[in-house]
Amino acid sequence: MLSNHFQNGIETAKLVWSRLPNSEEEGETGGDLDDDITFRKLSEGSSESLDYEVIENYAYRKEQSQRGKLYVGYYVAVKWFFALLIGIGTGLAAVFINIAVENFAGWKFAATFAIIQKSYLLGFLVYILINLALVFSSVCIITQFAPAAAGSGIPEIKGYLNGVDTHGILLFRTLVGKIFGSIGSVGGGLALGKEGPLVHTGACIASLLGQGGSTKYHLSLRWLQVFKSDRDRRDLVTCGCAAGVAAAFRAPVGGVLFALEEVTSWWRSQLMWRVFFTSAIVAVVVRTAMGWCKSGKCGHFGSGGFIIWDISGGQDDYSFEELLPMAIIGVIGGLLGALFNQLTLYISYWRRTYLHKKGNRVKIIEACLISLITSVISFGLPLLRECSPCPEAEANSDIECPRPPGMYGNYVNFFCSKDKEYNDLATIFFNTQDDAIRNLFSAKTFHEYSAQSLLTFLVMFYTLAVVTFGTAVPAGQFVPGIMIGSTYGRLVGMFVVNFYKKLNIEEGTYALLGAASFLGGSMRMTVSLCVIMVEITNNLKLLPLIMLVLLISKAVGDAFNEGLYEEQASLRGIPLLDSKPKYQMRTMTAKEACRSQKVVYFPRVVKVADLVSMLRTNKHNGFPVVEHARNGESVVIGLILRSHLLVLLQSKLDFQHSPMPCDLAGGSIPIRHNLGEFVKPVSSKGLSIRDIHLTSDDLEMYIDLAPFLNPSPYVVPEDMSLTKVYNLFRQLGLRHIFVVPRASRVIGLITRKDLLIEEHEESETLELQSTSVRDRRPGKRVARGADTEQPLLDGLLVQR
Repeated sequence: MLSNHFQNGIETAKLVWSRLPNSEEEGETGGDLDDDITFRKLSEGSSESLDYEVIENYAYRKEQSQRGKLYVGYYVAVKWFFALLIGIGTGLAAVFINIAVENFAGWKFAATFAIIQKSYLLGFLVYILINLALVFSSVCIITQFAPAAAGSGIPEIKGYLNGVDTHGILLFRTLVGKIFGSIGSVGGGLALGKEGPLVHTGACIASLLGQGGSTKYHLSLRWLQVFKSDRDRRDLVTCGCAAGVAAAFRAPVGGVLFALEEVTSWWRSQLMWRVFFTSAIVAVVVRTAMGWCKSGKCGHFGSGGFIIWDISGGQDDYSFEELLPMAIIGVIGGLLGALFNQLTLYISYWRRTYLHKKGNRVKIIEACLISLITSVISFGLPLLRECSPCPEAEANSDIECPRPPGMYGNYVNFFCSKDKEYNDLATIFFNTQDDAIRNLFSAKTFHEYSAQSLLTFLVMFYTLAVVTFGTAVPAGQFVPGIMIGSTYGRLVGMFVVNFYKKLNIEEGTYALLGAASFLGGSMRMTVSLCVIMVEITNNLKLLPLIMLVLLISKAVGDAFNEGLYEEQASLRGIPLLDSKPKYQMRTMTAKEACRSQKVVYFPRVVKVADLVSMLRTNKHNGFPVVEHARNGESVVIGLILRSHLLVLLQSKLDFQHSPMPCDLAGGSIPIRHNLGEFVKPVSSKGLSIRDIHLTSDDLEMYIDLAPFLNPSPYVVPEDMSLTKVYNLFRQLGLRHIFVVPRASRVIGLITRKDLLIEEHEESETLELQSTSVRDRRPGKRVARGADTEQPLLDGLLVQR
C-alpha cells in the first residue's frame, strides 16, 4: 500500500510539472490578446513617455471656457476624496499582507517547534516543505498571472513619476500579484521584505481608483472616472507611493518625505497637502486594525504586530568618544551598501540576459532552489552553535529566557540540552524578520549574541539577500537592509561596550545606527530615511546620530556607484532623467543634440493616405504641424500627438473632401469629440495604426489638424545650452521641445509684474500689468500682441 501511495505521488508530481510552462510564449497560451501583448512588451522591456503637458487645443479651450468656479470646486473636492480612498485602500492592503505573513510564519514556527520535540529530522522536513510551498505559490502567481509584479516595483514607479510608463506596472492583475506574491515570498522565509512591494501596491491602488477600476475584469465604476490625464494620474500615484511607505513602516511623515525625495520628480504645495492627508489616513487605518487585532482576533498577528521597534527605553545619551565608532559604522554601511548594489546589478544582469530568457519553468526552479538553500541554512546553522546559559533576569524585565516554544521574543531554546539555555543564532533565524530586528534592537540584552554568531549571520544573510534579489517574486530591500545593518551595528556596539567599559552604552543603539547606515549606503536616501528610522524606533534623541551615519554612508556609497533603485532602473531600460544634467551638456547646444534627427512634420490640411503612410513608417509620438503663410514661408503652428491622430483616423468624423482649412476664428467648428476620447488608457495599450481599417474612399479624403494640435508647444532657440534645455525639460515634465532658429523680432517682454493678476470683486474683471518692448530706433515701438511670424522648425527634442 505504501508503494502505491508513493507511485501515486510521483505521478501527481509529474502531472503538475508537465503543466508548468516551459517558455514565455507557452505561459501566454490560453490568454486573451491583451494579455499576450502585455507579456510580450514586458519581456521586451519597452516603455513610453507620459504626456504631462496640457494640450491646449481648440477642444480643450472650448471646454475650459464652459466651466465655472463650481466645477473647479468640485474637481478639488474629488481629489481630496480620492486621497481618502487611496489611504483607506492602501492601509487595508497593508493590514491584510501583514496579518497573512505573520500568521503563515507563526503557524510555520509553531509546527516546527512542536515537531522537533519528537524528531529534528521530521521538523526539518516540515519547515522546508512549508517554505517551499509558500515560495512556489508566489513564483507561480508572478510567472503565470502578473509578471510586472516581480521585484520591488519602486524603480518602475520612480520611472512613472519621472515621465516613463513601463507597460503593465499599474494593472489590476499587478496589484493582485503584488499582494499575494508578497505573502508567499515573505512568509516563505526568503531574504527579502514586503515594504518595497507595498509602495508599488499603493501606486496600483491609486492608479486603479483614478481610472475608475478595471474594465477588463468588470470592476469599474463610472462615477470614479474623473481624472483622465497623465498629470492627474501622476498626482494620485504620488499619493499612493507615500501611502505605501506610511503603511509599511507606520511612518506617515516618512512616507511624505519618501515620495518627495526618492520617487517623484515634480512637486507642488497643493500635492504636499494631499499626500500628507493620505499618509495620515493610512496611519489611522493601521492603528485601528492593530487595536482590533490586540484582542486575539488576528491569530499570530497580535503577537508579532506591525513594524515598530520601540527602543525609547534604551540609551539616553552619548559621549564624544562614541562619535568615532559611529562614524565607522557609517563608513561600513557605505562600503557594504555600494558592494550590495554592484553585486545585485551583476547578478540581475546575468539573470535577465541568460537565465530568465529560458522560460518560466527556469524562474520557478530558481526560486524554489533559493528557498531550499535558505531553509537549510536557517535551520542547519543554529544546530552547529552551542547553547548559552540564560542571563539572570532583572526584577522589572519582561524578557523571559528561554522563551516558550512558538512565542515571539528573544532567547530561543533550539536544540539545547538544558531548559535554562538558549541558542543566539536561532534567536535571529527562527523569527520573522520584523521580530528578529526587534531582538537586535532590544535594550538591556547585553551579550545576548556572540560575535561569532553575529558574524556568521551577517555573511550568510548578506549572501542570501544578494542572490534572492531579482528572482521572479515580489521583493523589497528595506527590511533585509535593516537586518544586515543592525547585525554589524550590534557587532560594533559589542566592541564599544568592551572598550569603553561604560554601562550606559546599549548595543541596540548601535544596531539601529548600523541599519540606517546600510540603507543610506545602498538606497542613498537621507531626509526621508532619517525620519522613517526615528518614527519606527520612537526615539527622537538619536536623531543627530542617525543623521551623522546617513551622511557618511551616502557620501561613501556615492564614491563607488549610484543608488539601488537608479541602478535597477538603468538595468531595466527605464530612461530616468536625473535632477542634475551631465557635465558634458555644458558645452553642447540644443541644435547639436537634435542634429542627427530627421524632423517629420505634417501640413495643416493633410491627406488621409499620407497620414496613414507616415504613421506606419515611423514610431514618433509627436509631429510638428506646418502651415504656409501668405508670403510663401512655412510657419510652425503647433504640435500634434500620435495618439490624437489615431483617434481622428478611427472615428472618421473629421474627414473632409476639400483640402481647404476650416475657419477657426469664426467659431463655426463643431466639437465632435470630448477630451476623454483622446486620453490614453493607463495600461499604455492605446490604439495602434494596425487597429484602424480605412477604405479606399477614406484614404482620398483630408483632415484639418488645426483644431486638435497644441498651438503653444515649448520652443527653445537653437543655440541654447543643452544644460538649460535639460533643466527646462525635466522641471516642466515635457515630452517634446521644438528647436527653432533664433527669432528676428520681439513682440513683448514678460516680467514678474506681468504675471500678477488683480481681481476686482465688484466688476469681476481681470487687470494685467502691461509691459512693452521698444525698438532701439526712434519712433518705433513693438506693442504686445503684434503679429509676427514663427520661424520654421530647426529640430525637435523629444522624450519617446
